[in-house]
Amino acid sequence: MRFAWMTLLMVCLTWALGEWPAERTLPTLLLAYAPPLLWVLATLPALAWALWRGQGRRPALAAVFLAVWGAGLLHWRADATGTGPTLRVVTFNVLGGARTTPDRLAGRLRALNADVLLLQESRFVQPDFRMAFLRALPGYAVAEAGEVMTLTRLPLLGSRSEALPGNHRKLLVTRLKWRGEPLTVVNAHLGTVQVSSVLTGDLARVRRTRDARAGQVQVLRAVAQTAPGRVLLGGDLNTPPRGQVYRDLRAAFGPDAHDLAGRGPGWTFPSLHVRIDHLMGRGLRPTRTQVLPWALSDHRPLLAEYRMEQPD
Repeated sequence: MRFAWMTLLMVCLTWALGEWPAERTLPTLLLAYAPPLLWVLATLPALAWALWRGQGRRPALAAVFLAVWGAGLLHWRADATGTGPTLRVVTFNVLGGARTTPDRLAGRLRALNADVLLLQESRFVQPDFRMAFLRALPGYAVAEAGEVMTLTRLPLLGSRSEALPGNHRKLLVTRLKWRGEPLTVVNAHLGTVQVSSVLTGDLARVRRTRDARAGQVQVLRAVAQTAPGRVLLGGDLNTPPRGQVYRDLRAAFGPDAHDLAGRGPGWTFPSLHVRIDHLMGRGLRPTRTQVLPWALSDHRPLLAEYRMEQPD
């Protein structure tokens, strides 16, 4: 009985500390960025013990339920209905094209019939990859900043880049026109908090990468504050759907599309079973999201459909 209650308490504390203190301290940072399936696995011994002993089944089952819920396995939002034109957006870290060919990547993306494609790690490893890729994807205007690329079939009004502190990446901000109104699209690839350095005892590196990300988030928040009207943020944000960084991004750019219109955990980085690629929009209403089961990269593409949100 005590084992089951201790497991339930552990799950509650893990969720709470990873959600609120989160990035502020190293221990809670590890809880926020740990693969959520670890929660589920940690509850199974207590469940097996409770079933075997015939005691503590309720707290053991409650612990499993909370862990499964926290991992996003129970997440389900029905496709929203509505009328009017739909904006189709895809974000995809393409790993420099290391696992695919230009024609194959372009063909897969072309079949999605997306209005906006947000690519990260698009500084392709093969010298002729970029030219062949763009040639196989006609009809899209292209804007680039470092290793991020935005392609769009919408009218492209302009683009600019912002340096991201703590690494050599850049933020790409494009101004588009959708349904006769301006739309600001931000394509970002944030740095990774090197939590694995805890294993080697290099806590200074963990803090350094955490602080660098905090500076990158400040740049994003400034962009959101100065952008008028509808804004869309997408990319490989290297951020789990919990913690202070995630809350700051949602506060600046609007709700996460998967939260409002997705199903299941939405893992975009399957090797660790985590969701770190996101689409967030202000003045836009997501009606459907889908993580595509492609094997063209170490990430999976995230597709979202939006309709224009009307003011109250």
